Amino acid sequence: MFRQSNTFLSQLKYLSVRGREAWRPKTTSAPDRAMQYVIGQKIHGFTVQEVTAVPDLFLTAVKLDHDVTGAQYLHAARDDSNNLFSVQFRTTPMDSTGVPHILEHTVLCGSQRFPCRDPFFKMLNRSLSTFMNAFTASDYTMYPFSTQNAKDFQNLLSVYLDAVFFPCLRELDFWQEGWRLENENPTDLSSSLVFKGVVFNEMKGAFSDNESLYAQNLQNKLLPDHTYSVVSGGEPLTIPDLTWDQLKNFHSTHYHPSNARFFTYGDLPLEKHLKQIQEEALSKFWRTEPNTAVPSQIRWNKPREAHVNCAPDALAPDPAKQNTLCVSYLLGDITDTYEAFTLSFLSSLMISGPNSPFYKALIEPKIGTDFSSAVGYDGSTRDASFSVGLQGMAEEDLERVKGIISQTIDYIIATGFEEERIEALLHKIEIQMKHQSASFGLALASYIACCWNHDGNPVQLLKITENVSRFRQCLQENPRYLQDKVQHYFKDNSHKLTLSMKPDEQYLEKQIKAEQEKLQQKILALSETDRKDIYEKGLQLLSEQSKTQDTSCLPELKVSDIDSTIPCTPVQMGTAGGVPVQYCEQPTNGMVYFRAMCNLNTLPEDLKIYIPLFCSVITKLGSGELDYRQQAQQMELKTGGMFVTSQVIPDTADLDLYEQGVLLTSSCLERNLPGMFQLWSDIFNSSRFDDEERLRVLVMMAAQELSNGISSSGHMYAMTRAARSLTPTANLQETFSGMTQVTFMKRIAEMTDVTSVLRKLPRIKRHLLNVDNMRCSVNATPQKMADVTVELERFMDNIASTRKERKPVRPVIVERPLDPHAPAGSVASRKLISEPNFKPCQMKTYFELPFPVNFASECVRTVPFTHEDYASLCVLGRLMTAKFLHGEIREKGGAYGGGARMGGGGLFAFYSYRDPNCSQTLAAFRKGVEWVCDGKFTQQDVDEAKLSVFSTVDAPIAPSDKGFGLFVNGISDEVKQAHRERLFAVMRKNLIDVAGRYLGFGQSTRGVAVLGPENESIKKDPSWVVK
Repeated sequence: MFRQSNTFLSQLKYLSVRGREAWRPKTTSAPDRAMQYVIGQKIHGFTVQEVTAVPDLFLTAVKLDHDVTGAQYLHAARDDSNNLFSVQFRTTPMDSTGVPHILEHTVLCGSQRFPCRDPFFKMLNRSLSTFMNAFTASDYTMYPFSTQNAKDFQNLLSVYLDAVFFPCLRELDFWQEGWRLENENPTDLSSSLVFKGVVFNEMKGAFSDNESLYAQNLQNKLLPDHTYSVVSGGEPLTIPDLTWDQLKNFHSTHYHPSNARFFTYGDLPLEKHLKQIQEEALSKFWRTEPNTAVPSQIRWNKPREAHVNCAPDALAPDPAKQNTLCVSYLLGDITDTYEAFTLSFLSSLMISGPNSPFYKALIEPKIGTDFSSAVGYDGSTRDASFSVGLQGMAEEDLERVKGIISQTIDYIIATGFEEERIEALLHKIEIQMKHQSASFGLALASYIACCWNHDGNPVQLLKITENVSRFRQCLQENPRYLQDKVQHYFKDNSHKLTLSMKPDEQYLEKQIKAEQEKLQQKILALSETDRKDIYEKGLQLLSEQSKTQDTSCLPELKVSDIDSTIPCTPVQMGTAGGVPVQYCEQPTNGMVYFRAMCNLNTLPEDLKIYIPLFCSVITKLGSGELDYRQQAQQMELKTGGMFVTSQVIPDTADLDLYEQGVLLTSSCLERNLPGMFQLWSDIFNSSRFDDEERLRVLVMMAAQELSNGISSSGHMYAMTRAARSLTPTANLQETFSGMTQVTFMKRIAEMTDVTSVLRKLPRIKRHLLNVDNMRCSVNATPQKMADVTVELERFMDNIASTRKERKPVRPVIVERPLDPHAPAGSVASRKLISEPNFKPCQMKTYFELPFPVNFASECVRTVPFTHEDYASLCVLGRLMTAKFLHGEIREKGGAYGGGARMGGGGLFAFYSYRDPNCSQTLAAFRKGVEWVCDGKFTQQDVDEAKLSVFSTVDAPIAPSDKGFGLFVNGISDEVKQAHRERLFAVMRKNLIDVAGRYLGFGQSTRGVAVLGPENESIKKDPSWVVK
């Protein structure tokens, strides 16, 4: 996977959750055990270089070097059962053939010990991993995995070590994953030759995203002297210049222990990791000098300007305003960790939120729709950078924006920043350190990767409190400390790039023409023998892709390794001011997590489409005595954020039953509990709906964000649209988050007068933010729960005036008890909407968009969560993905991804992602069902699919999220356990049975949707609705 990374302190919000593991020693904590290592100690070929307690993050960091190869190693010992391993290599290409990216794909296609094709994807079904992937950044390639199971950790470590150090790198795998010339129909010698390949199509998709295109060009032009001047992921028209020999040579020079950095995290013993890594990999190598260091960029003596073109955005809020401009400044070396901390902090002060000077100067005048895609501090390259600018603006405003940026920098130097803004940002850092998430190991690996890649000390990065203290000291000693930084890095900095981008109506045609010219250039160089050779190799690849693989060489867990029961999450049900409350006591590390669900059963139908907009703006318009700027400041000072999101929750037993509402979410430090509830009280009682200009800014930003998101999440939009006509839940979900909402927001953004929209917001608020429609949940420490209860009662008293009984719009309401253990009628309930007369219907929709690749989906109406066949359909989705669809859609079809999955709303969904062949893929969905019905799989395949399902079912849950499933969906521990037992019981015959009954042609109602380029055959087919 190609990643353009932005490193910022916010990654530290992903802190961890404690879990369970059978054989781990419990006499002392993992950090305490790690403190017993001493500098100079020899362990399995490694020498300890540093042992540091990091109390901020509840861990001990142990830094080691490998004696023979010089490989660097960092272990973060922490009481977290979600253990992580990663190895990263500094990969510094000097051309845009995508060699590190294609190599990342190809090393995972088989190795010396595990020579079967594609062991990486096969291990997804033989493991209980909580994460498995690989990333290609601009200057490093990383291979991380995480798991809560010790045996699984050892299995995955063996596969990963062998993949990166001893890959097969077969020519056939290079053709499949990278690029190849092949007959359009591989079995027809007379069919046209075309470019194929997974990475080739992935990068065509990536370059169809204007935001990615802009960010890539910005980096290439700001840092033109070394590896950052090229596209590490691969420029589509340069990828076909890469040869197999060049790929193998790049591996031999870059994938060596002397160029590697190993990272492990969690509560498993370090010695076991070191022993396995030494025995299985490092003992077979000697030290080399990798020569992969990236020199610091030579500074310019005067600023530069550049321009790029892009495709027009058919969904842009204003078609006449599609220009982007940003100014980017090269800063200092990211290995200076304190300076990097200061500059990232300074960046946030300059651009984050409505109180920041650049927001006031650039966003509020409505010159553009939003900040440019590249904005703020970027620490992902050897020399950091800061960028600021606008997208969605008219060409005549480009010069004006340049002037505003320059003037704003002068303004900051002259006036500085308010002390309260600085404190608000420091408070944000404190919350990020306190908050615990389920994937801290992965966030930590990503956080340290860039600095460590350039030989910075990763341990220094972890000392956040030390940086904060030093920062406060610098501010105290020099009140102009931050202004001096702005003067030095921005005002007096001649290494400054101004990059503009505008749409070209012929952009896509030019891309297609350039690809055809490249193709013809390749074809003209071929002899008849070459053509026959290509045909024979195409048949050979097809034959390899069609073979049943012997995976017996791969390690695996057994279904018997999975716990038979789930850990219970105790909750207490109560009330506050007559409102039902779920209390969940958890080790939240001094944080309080509050949620409230407000149903929208009384809301008039014509207002429903406005709900996502309402959710987006209700916490950003101001309330009570606070205007929107003051409100934003108080939220930063008192909370970890306050959010409102639309919710459509399917019933667990009836596909035509659902709950509709909005979810309020916030968190705070225990000391700020009264302040957080006061902010919510003001929103309930006295939201401000009097600032049309503010609403217009928020509407433009929301519309731009939706439009930008389609090219990276097209498969989600396709699935949402395909499902629309199948259940009432899916129909409303598409209205809230599908293409319907995208086009609706485009229409709102185009309105010259939004007064009519503004008037609708208080009407919506009266129906939604109503105590009568509400239930709450709180997660906090046992010691704090009594205080929370008092504050919650006070909050309910404060908003009691919103209580107003209104009649539901829909006539049929079904009640489900909030407490599954309470006697019927004795407790409050969830009020669900029933649509017994909903008629599912077949529908095929095609959205023609300026993309070179497709996103396709087919959805089938099946059964709800508690139905006896639901578990079989879950396993079936994983089985079809791993054993059939992956081969057909990705390996043979060249799409970046594809598969099938069972959704919580009773819909079985097929999908593809960045797919060059939508017709072939839709046929593959059908063939997949036939493959299952013909029983072309074994019970072993079924067991592997179960492992894959359980890795999701048993994914670690953060303390903040415990009990959330019960609160929102009404899914109790007993219901989860019953589902678990049905999963264990799934047999091969069950999958054949459910495939025939639900997925067989003509058996169930289905919907199809495709987002993609112009398609003549679909246009001519009257069964399709073309948008």
